[in-house]
Amino acid sequence: VDFLTIGQYLQPTARHHRVERFVPPEEFEAYARMARAKGFLMVSASPLTRSSYHAGEDFARLRAAREARPAAVRAGEAAGS
Repeated sequence: VDFLTIGQYLQPTARHHRVERFVPPEEFEAYARMARAKGFLMVSASPLTRSSYHAGEDFARLRAAREARPAAVRAGEAAGS
């Protein structure tokens, strides 16, 4: 898995489950840093992020990040290592 999205649940109506706590943008930035440190190539993390949020742009960035990896890493992935 190279791509991770992290977002905030937002209560759509009063009849839905309430929001327990609003996560500040700085906390999302920290989550993104941790995810990148763990090897995720593409991380979209913000209170309004959804899996489809800017999906086209994000996948283009992911493709570029994959291509920028060293050839040895890409070869190992292709071989199933």
